Amino acid sequence: MRKHLLTLSLCLALTTINAQDIPHFIKQGSATQMIVDNKPMLLLAGETGNSSVSSVEDIETIFPKLKRIGLNTALVPAYWDLIEAEEGKFDFSLIDKTITEARRHDMKVVFLWFGAWKNSMSCYAPLWFKSDYKKYPRCYTETGKPLEIASPFSENVFNADSKAFVRFIEHIKSIDEKENTVIMIQVENEIGMLESARDHSKTANDLFYSAVPDELIMYLKKNNKTLHPWLKEKWQKAGGKTEGTWEEVFGKDIFTDEIFMAWQYAAYVEKMIQKGREVYNLPMYVNAAMNSRNRKPGEYPSAGPLAHLIDIWKCAAPSIDMLAPDLYDNGFVDWVAQYKLHNNPLFIPEIRLEPNDGVRAFYVFGQHDAIGFSPFSIEDAPDDGNYKLTKAYAKLDELMPLITRHQGKEQMKGILFDQMNKEKNIEWDGITLSCKHFFTLPWDARATDGSVWPEGGGLIIKLNKLEYIVAGSGIVIEFKYPDELKGFIQKKLGEDGFIAAGGDTTDKEKWYSEKRIGIGSVDEVSIDNEGNMKYLRRLNGDQDHQGRHVRIGVDDFSILHVKLYEYK
Repeated sequence: MRKHLLTLSLCLALTTINAQDIPHFIKQGSATQMIVDNKPMLLLAGETGNSSVSSVEDIETIFPKLKRIGLNTALVPAYWDLIEAEEGKFDFSLIDKTITEARRHDMKVVFLWFGAWKNSMSCYAPLWFKSDYKKYPRCYTETGKPLEIASPFSENVFNADSKAFVRFIEHIKSIDEKENTVIMIQVENEIGMLESARDHSKTANDLFYSAVPDELIMYLKKNNKTLHPWLKEKWQKAGGKTEGTWEEVFGKDIFTDEIFMAWQYAAYVEKMIQKGREVYNLPMYVNAAMNSRNRKPGEYPSAGPLAHLIDIWKCAAPSIDMLAPDLYDNGFVDWVAQYKLHNNPLFIPEIRLEPNDGVRAFYVFGQHDAIGFSPFSIEDAPDDGNYKLTKAYAKLDELMPLITRHQGKEQMKGILFDQMNKEKNIEWDGITLSCKHFFTLPWDARATDGSVWPEGGGLIIKLNKLEYIVAGSGIVIEFKYPDELKGFIQKKLGEDGFIAAGGDTTDKEKWYSEKRIGIGSVDEVSIDNEGNMKYLRRLNGDQDHQGRHVRIGVDDFSILHVKLYEYK
């Protein structure tokens, strides 16, 4: 009997070890980290265009380029219409080829399930599904217009979608469980209603005028203090009721229509994830098209996994690992802040491909402990080694051991500047970090000749009170005690860095501080796989303006090791 118990214990232990080998998430302080091959990983990623990997030849062409651009992870569609072109017959040749090429180029893969919905529409559902609208019904507008959007209320729609999804997950497990090439799955793509804030089919209307589910009412009451401010205000303005129809609980408007529809979409995705994880327990997330440009529900893909609807999605679909924003609008800093929440880690699966992406990646890893960053249509990026994203990813790959070591511990900050937002003070451990865009210095003609400033940004890691890592591009940082800034007069500098002629020397500062912060040394360094620094060169001369600041030019990406000291 004892022998059998020991054997059982050993089997359980091995099962636990094997389960840990599967990519998964862990918490470190306030951060969520993705563990791949038993160590934390930052996804330095890119998403291919929607149709860019729809043939074996495309996949063979694209992956060498993705490697040259500097990716460690590719986000790649999995097309339902090509996987199951004929009902019940499955072809995974594109999936196999993607995994093979990723392994060949030492990359990981996140597959995007283009199933029942892609950008709201059912455009990647197979023809046999789309043409049989009686069996696989559509959503309808209030006027009765049918939409090219499969109904989330239909069991037939769910059964067809989930059957193919499960077969897809089974196949991944069968060929990749040991290698862990596939690290995560996106379930559907930019779910949401267009033209109407909700479905107005008979089934949808019957549910809309029925009672709000008990699970949601209980969630609202239990999480009242931490609800998203938008949802909390809407609920309370409607009277804060704990029973009734959707309109009775949330009020009568199109935003209530959106809340109702979000519940249905999220419940659908929850069932999809449960079906998939019964087979293979990979991380799974959903992505959202933004409610931007003052558009109302139905004008954007309403009811998707948007920040203001996060509580609806979290309640109806607790198995989702992340609600992830697709970012194509201005206001990057504000958008990412909406999605790094106490109940949602930040992952950016899509962002417009542009040169500023490099510094933006630095910012979200430093400021928001991001899991990953992924420009869209990544194959269109130059792959000559000089593209800014390539340079940024190379430095972030170096920094990965240090970043993952310090995530969630209040030891990292991110900074990001443009021509309108040029500077920011950071108060940290009794020291003020005066951070600015590189072009606030007078030494580069592009700062004043009418050129559009490239964004400057980076991350700062505090090793101790007087020792920092500063990395990124296009930034300047001064270190001061707060009292040094009292009575401080900003003097205009000439292009040589000295005070410009014209009377500034007559302005008198008042001195309040007992001591000052000085820059002891600035060294450019590289980082090895264990997170250890290797000295490259000392930058204590013109490169730090003789100890006045730390800076990295807009054309460079560097890692600097800064040591400070005190004097009086």
